[in-house]
Amino acid sequence: MSLTRRQVTSAALAALPLGATAAGPARAGARRPRTLYLAGDSTAAQKYSDAAPETGWGMALPFFLHGDRPVANHAVNGRSSKSFVDEGRLDAVLAALRPGDFLLVQFAHNDEKTTDPTRYTEPWTTYQDHLRLYIAGARAKGARPVLATPVERRRFDAEGNAVPTHGEYPAAMRALAAQERVALLDLQALSLALWQELGVEETKTYFNWTGSEQDNTHFNPPGAIAVARLVARELLRSRVLGPRDVVRLHDEIPTSWITWPEPLS
Repeated sequence: MSLTRRQVTSAALAALPLGATAAGPARAGARRPRTLYLAGDSTAAQKYSDAAPETGWGMALPFFLHGDRPVANHAVNGRSSKSFVDEGRLDAVLAALRPGDFLLVQFAHNDEKTTDPTRYTEPWTTYQDHLRLYIAGARAKGARPVLATPVERRRFDAEGNAVPTHGEYPAAMRALAAQERVALLDLQALSLALWQELGVEETKTYFNWTGSEQDNTHFNPPGAIAVARLVARELLRSRVLGPRDVVRLHDEIPTSWITWPEPLS
């Protein structure tokens, strides 16, 4: 299914880089910022006031990047590497990419939906095949593709050990990144280690646990900030970004910085 023109326009407006709507006309000869575009699922997506306090880590990522490295968050709830393509969302991102930009891709949560043929992909075949579309598309536009293994859910065994939940998908992405020589942010391994360090009870304060729900997949502001910090550190470690591109890696980020705009009409 392809996006309608109205849906593409709304998605593009929602994903404008931070501060873009307030900027005036570009000055003659001004250097264009290199934008980091984010393609992913609900764990990274922009949330609106009707979903608060649920927070995608993509909402917190700009806090850790210099102002001339804006973030255009195209991640959307419920999407897999396949459905994001089939709905025309990858085409919308590629249309916006410019040489020197970055395309950061995180999928797997919904690729795992074996009963939903519109979203399901098999780790070592169709999942990798779809990820190649993002890699090739970014490179064709002169942008740099970056793969991120899926951030882990909150799950512990009876002994209190954090348990991986994504099956073969992280391994398939790691193998593809090596094969295609694409930078890899191993969020699955890093987040699993963080949940292990925090433990069973403390992790509840990072996920969307409220008086009415116990959500072990999506984050609240502290969780989104913690994962975004992992992302920024990995972007620096992998040399996708340089030391001057990242900020506040060791600073406390106030949760009040997270805001939820009104839903798009």
